[in-house]
Amino acid sequence: MKSFYKLLPLLLLFSMPVHADIMLLIHGYLGDADSWEKSGINSELHQQGWQRAGMFKGSPDGPQLFVTEHENSDNLVYVASLPSDAPIMIQSDVLKNIIDIVQQQHPDKKLILAGHSAGGVVARMALIRHKLNNVSALITIATPHLGTGRADQALDITANHGPFNMVKSFVGGSGYNALKHSRGLMIDLRHPQPGNLLYWLNSQPHPDIHYASIIRLNNNGSSGDYYVPGFSQDMNNVPALQGKSATFTTPTSHFLTREDANTIISIINHY
Repeated sequence: MKSFYKLLPLLLLFSMPVHADIMLLIHGYLGDADSWEKSGINSELHQQGWQRAGMFKGSPDGPQLFVTEHENSDNLVYVASLPSDAPIMIQSDVLKNIIDIVQQQHPDKKLILAGHSAGGVVARMALIRHKLNNVSALITIATPHLGTGRADQALDITANHGPFNMVKSFVGGSGYNALKHSRGLMIDLRHPQPGNLLYWLNSQPHPDIHYASIIRLNNNGSSGDYYVPGFSQDMNNVPALQGKSATFTTPTSHFLTREDANTIISIINHY
């Protein structure tokens, strides 16, 4: 399906040149590094000149890099697996370690971060919490920057309601157990309110880099998808980023599709 793009303030957003040559892809909830491969995004990026450079996997000793053989290229893509059911700060700390390794491999090159769903919040937290250097852009795909009501539903479903909890665990199966182990993350993805994570994150000063929000469209043409409303996917609605994000709308579901590669390339081509 062909994507339809809507671009917001170009003069403000793209006033500085970006050397876009290294990209790190960050998956969302219950995803992993393979999410970008299974969706076809890596293949499409490769066809457009972005070669696979390596994959990060977790280990007791920290993130381990598995290098992919590639020809000399200015455009390289790394993918990483994060503990996607962990709270945002824990994931951002792991991501920071991965970014350190990437930047050690390419000390003179800028890095583009692209995050899907909760991965976009993780990337933004890493930017703020660790004051990352040599990052030129953040691209988010269907990310709940202002939270999602699905997080409240997950917390309600997995709340301990006395003797019926054992029955609920049995009936819910693996899906219920996954949500139960993700309660810390779901708390972090609630709508911003004083005292919670998104309220704090969205009020922090953000670095002067390029921002782009890929926003899903429902079948009826309204913005958003089943999991994240459209207003939450738009970084311009983050108080600290008002008017600083380009927006691209894509008529598809919440999940990654091969066409997202074309959208990412379209964004980078505007730099």
